[in-house]
Amino acid sequence: MKKVLVALLVLCLHALVSAEACTTILVTKGATEDGSVFVGHTDDGEMGDPRLIYVPAADHPVGSMRAVYYDGVALGDRPYFNQNVVERFVGEDRGPQYAHPKRPQSVPIGFIPQVEHTYAYFDGNYGIMNEHQLMFGECTDGSKVTAEPEPGKLIFYSSELSRVALERCRTAREAVELIGQLIDQYGYYGTGETLPVADPNEGWVIEMAPSPEGVSGLWVAKKVPDGEVFVAANEFRIRDVDPDNKDMLFSTNLHAVAQKHGWWKPEDGLLDWLRTVSEGEYNHPYYSLRRVWRLQSRLAPSQPKSPWVEDGFTRAYPFSIKPDNKLSVRDVMSLFRDHYEGTEFDLTKGIAAGPFGCPYRYGGPMDAQGDTADPNSKKEGAWERPISIFRCTYSFVCQGRSWLPDPIGGVLWWGPDQPATTCYMPIYAGVKSIADCLHVGDPTVVDQTSAWWIFNSLGNYAALKFSYMIEDIRAEQDSIENAAVAGIRAMDHKALDLYRQDPAKAAALLTDYCANQVSQIVHNWGKYAWTMVARYSDGFINSPGKMAEEVGYPEEWYNLTGWRDGPTTYAPRTKTAPAAAQAK
Repeated sequence: MKKVLVALLVLCLHALVSAEACTTILVTKGATEDGSVFVGHTDDGEMGDPRLIYVPAADHPVGSMRAVYYDGVALGDRPYFNQNVVERFVGEDRGPQYAHPKRPQSVPIGFIPQVEHTYAYFDGNYGIMNEHQLMFGECTDGSKVTAEPEPGKLIFYSSELSRVALERCRTAREAVELIGQLIDQYGYYGTGETLPVADPNEGWVIEMAPSPEGVSGLWVAKKVPDGEVFVAANEFRIRDVDPDNKDMLFSTNLHAVAQKHGWWKPEDGLLDWLRTVSEGEYNHPYYSLRRVWRLQSRLAPSQPKSPWVEDGFTRAYPFSIKPDNKLSVRDVMSLFRDHYEGTEFDLTKGIAAGPFGCPYRYGGPMDAQGDTADPNSKKEGAWERPISIFRCTYSFVCQGRSWLPDPIGGVLWWGPDQPATTCYMPIYAGVKSIADCLHVGDPTVVDQTSAWWIFNSLGNYAALKFSYMIEDIRAEQDSIENAAVAGIRAMDHKALDLYRQDPAKAAALLTDYCANQVSQIVHNWGKYAWTMVARYSDGFINSPGKMAEEVGYPEEWYNLTGWRDGPTTYAPRTKTAPAAAQAK
């Protein structure tokens, strides 16, 4: 019976999983304090695969073929490819951490010619960062066409495209050009997608959508101007496609396909990519644009923008923006932890936040699904969609530094679970393995050896008394992350000296350092989570020498409840309207 219940649970979880709905950011080196380039991503899937996997470099026989696999994050589970969203891949093609001889192996959807050598990289539900400091972010977008995979015809989705680019490319422009070529030649299925891609010197954004022709795909890419920051949140961000712009690339079939299907005509002027291939926003009005507004407002408060626009095709929020102040890595982390605090959309306020200001808003059958243009989508009401969302699988900030050798210059700051309650941990691009706690984690089975489960558990527990616990969590985050930043500065010098003598010894040093750092942070966070359980047990605030402190509820919450109608005398309750109703 237990096995049956677990199986049913897994099936239900699979059925609930929708396309990834993420927030992503690219910060060019002219916009940072030290000349770093940052690429960040929140992977906001519902119970997706939370593992971070290190895929080692590899040599391949001349003339061999590379298998291309279906990605569950595109359209959900597809049993005929042995692919699902809880376990993204099973096989040996991506190194030993994905191998599992007792489970059904993932079935290729197609093949492309292999190269003789592939680079090492970090892999999640999308490719993340390789040994040469090439970095990817991601967000899913609504598009007019959604295409099923077809073996030998439509074999690529954005996640597999990012992996091939990380295996083969060193620069952002090389990656963009390769991805475009692969879409043109091998076809693209799934949903619309935005991929920020950067190296330590420049950043690009490539966006893609299935073609209504049923072959190939449509794509456009644009360079992010140095000194500016790009943000995206489930809506295409590239607008006018200018053939004369040297910092823009696009599929050769784009204009012809758009004209044939009545999406654009030459007399319209420059083709508007967003209008041409999509219906605007994703899910419900402001599901995407509110996050773009919030991030641009935080980045450049000197350039005030209204949170209210005419429709999902607004041009109120530019492709990229120059920040008022140059950013550090912790600044980028902070951007991901946002719930609109201090604005009219503050999710820690109002009756839905409960008595303790919890920003979590759990979806249900009343909530909209799919694109805003879907006539079957219910829109009787909606929750604001925050940047940090409780159902985030993981988030990260990649850091590229051009003045250091690639193995030392690249740092992945990895945060399991949601940004608001996670702790970002550093992993150098030059490591040869990662801590065991990062590459284990099944969201259907609690595992105390999994970093994801440790952070997820505290994130869930924080909902009980959020306004109190989040202050404690932030203090712990500051302590750990500030120490980690200082530790990286010190290790940079030590590793660089050793790298000049022997790169292999430097790699071993970085591997041991990062594994120990991550393991210690996760261990300490697990202990810290239990201290939070004890501190806030039974609704009290507990501390040595002052146990069971009763703090009750905020006054405004008492006024919204039946507290004032409670038994304060022995007299029978009168049949008047409840005090809570009168208070309204």
